[in-house]
Amino acid sequence: MTVSVQYFAILREQRGLTLEQVATAVATPGALYEELRAKHGFTLPGDRVRAAVNDAFVAADAPLREGDRVVFIPPVAGG
Repeated sequence: MTVSVQYFAILREQRGLTLEQVATAVATPGALYEELRAKHGFTLPGDRVRAAVNDAFVAADAPLREGDRVVFIPPVAGG
């Protein structure tokens, strides 16, 4: 399946992109993040990143479907 993946903050910096189309065989946002982490060398472990699918936060084991928009959001620091 192909999904649209959007990155923010450190993930955007490490990937060098804000948005990309990804062809994958994985079924969940958690597995997708781990696949992309291995491929692109993201430094944040999966348990530190939140995922939203089609504008709603989801669990790491939520199902993905063809054409979904997946956003990976790292922790944010405030002051």
